[in-house]
Amino acid sequence: MSATVQFIQYTPEQLQTEITAGVKHQLDEFLKHFTPKQPNEYLTRHEVAKMFNVDISTVHNWCKSKKLKPLGLGSRVYFLRSDIEASLKPLND
Repeated sequence: MSATVQFIQYTPEQLQTEITAGVKHQLDEFLKHFTPKQPNEYLTRHEVAKMFNVDISTVHNWCKSKKLKPLGLGSRVYFLRSDIEASLKPLND
């Protein structure tokens, strides 16, 4: 047994407009709560030193004074770019 649906009150254009509006509403609701996650970007000590135009010993001192949060993997040291950017503070506070 097959069912038939008839849209008597709608022209094809009106039906398309209604469907488009419904899909747009659902998409808008989805996008309100969706934030794409950016992939983590890891920097080496040398990349951080180059970023700030300082010597690698300065990066080491920033780590010792807890201005930067180093991450380790084996004997390698990395920094999250987001952590580096978050560690910057305005000068006129």
